[in-house]
Amino acid sequence: MGHKMELMLGNQAVARGAYEAGVKVGTAYPGTPSTEITEYLAKYGEVYCEWSPNEKVALEVAAGASVAGVRALCSMKHVGLNVAADPLFTLPYTGVNGGLVIAVADDPGIHSSQNEQDTRNYAVAAKVPMLEPADSGECVAYARLAFGLSERFDTPVILRLTTRVSHSRGIVADLRGREEHVRQYVRDPAKYVMMPAMARKRQASIERRMGLLSEYASDGESPNEVIWGGKEVGVIAAGIAYQYAAEAMGDSVSYLKLGMVYPLPERTVREFASKVRRLVVVEELDPFIERQVRAMGVDCVGKGLFSPFGEYSVGMVAKALGGMLGEGPATAPEPGLKNLQAPPPPARPPVMCPGCPHRGVFYVLRKLRVTVAGDIGCYTLGALSPLESMDTCLCMGAGVSMAHGMALAGGMGGRSVAVIGDSTFMHSGITSLIDIVYNKGRSTVIILDNSTTAMTGLQQNPATGLTLRGAETHRADLAKLCEAVGVGSVAEVDPFDLAAMEKAVIEETGKDCCSVIIARRPCASLGQSPKGKPASVDRDACSGCGACMRLGCPSLSKGDGKPAVDRSYCVGCGLCAKVCPKGAIKA
Repeated sequence: MGHKMELMLGNQAVARGAYEAGVKVGTAYPGTPSTEITEYLAKYGEVYCEWSPNEKVALEVAAGASVAGVRALCSMKHVGLNVAADPLFTLPYTGVNGGLVIAVADDPGIHSSQNEQDTRNYAVAAKVPMLEPADSGECVAYARLAFGLSERFDTPVILRLTTRVSHSRGIVADLRGREEHVRQYVRDPAKYVMMPAMARKRQASIERRMGLLSEYASDGESPNEVIWGGKEVGVIAAGIAYQYAAEAMGDSVSYLKLGMVYPLPERTVREFASKVRRLVVVEELDPFIERQVRAMGVDCVGKGLFSPFGEYSVGMVAKALGGMLGEGPATAPEPGLKNLQAPPPPARPPVMCPGCPHRGVFYVLRKLRVTVAGDIGCYTLGALSPLESMDTCLCMGAGVSMAHGMALAGGMGGRSVAVIGDSTFMHSGITSLIDIVYNKGRSTVIILDNSTTAMTGLQQNPATGLTLRGAETHRADLAKLCEAVGVGSVAEVDPFDLAAMEKAVIEETGKDCCSVIIARRPCASLGQSPKGKPASVDRDACSGCGACMRLGCPSLSKGDGKPAVDRSYCVGCGLCAKVCPKGAIKA
């Protein structure tokens, strides 16, 4: 019985549920919107937590802990599961020992990602059960449940979140104490060594498991729930989509609220559908539930009413379902609140922070008109105006590989350059760099070493010399690492020294070998860089040429044809003074 309640962030609640379930090992690579799960989990001293170099490594570490007999939680964002897909698809064959839960946060609306993929499809492809909480209370409860199901059915379990659940706060009314669950390790190569002969024997166990899970999904003990209201329309929904529907329609419709989205409770779906006049599936992203319901031979409508991409809202659901009730669009809370709200704030596109060490790099690359294969990080903002100096951005580590491919294709109008952050280089850039060296490529890779994983909130990585909990550890030497894999030339430069940065780019791109430039200066948000005197503008000397504005620094503005410095923003990095051809800016 619960003894305490608390207001919790969804990700915090997942961590709490894992803690209560007795998790011993937590692994992750930071990625919005999942990052806080591991940060909160690390606050519990009984749990070992680490930032792994990437999601594949994180899942493999968690799998090892599971085999050894303890419960393990591995967390990542949706695109991280692409990286971890290799172990994911074999883990259902081996099964688990201690419970193994993979928390994956999707990003409908693409708030902080490069795509809008639907993780639910992985559950089907890998034949792994999936739970989806709708609020913080369920995040705690479903995390606890997931570990129990993992051990009961001998399988990893995916706990799927979305941005709105991960980053919303809600009341958790059933907090409990920590349980201890440790299983003895018993050597069993037939179960854990997936060579072909053994893997073939394990296939049958996967099908038996899915059958048992399907039965469980329709049992009363599953997290699936029927909530009766009006029977003109029955709604099938899960997660945040259920919240939208329930807020929009109240008890004017009935709901089959899914807590387990795979496998679906077929018996429950059929019974629910038989008792309502029309069946509607409300789900963001792919028609995942709709397809399965239709495959059962049950008539329903879903994406015929709703968009197949983007986030939904209470108003959107109210409009669609209200029309089905024959009463016109239902009244939603959103329009009624508009008169009480202030006018929307002006648009504020993201920009690099004042004093960002990446700004000088992209200024130089734009000046030299270099073709730039980019990567995932704060520096992706280098693609935006006024810097406009990034040509591609695909996925973690791809910048290095794509630069090599561009060079091989030829006809790019010059040498190709890759830019990649220190954390991303550790994540998946090293193997791409090895590929260039091994295949005698001539691309130049610029590692933007800002001593942190800045984009997701200043987390540590193997190149910072600190662990997740801030303990000192071995710091990977990027220069020595590059030399060790065979890079022909490695230069280190301060990106605030524009002359040195330009010289390095010209020299390194001109060499007949794979070369690396390490642009090293701590992230401005770390507070490690010495702050200089805020810049000032001599308006008499200023010609209004706009050279300084091409830096894209938010502390600079140009209202009357000449720049002005916001001294509350300026950190005195001096870049504007260095690019001013008239010497009108002093820093």
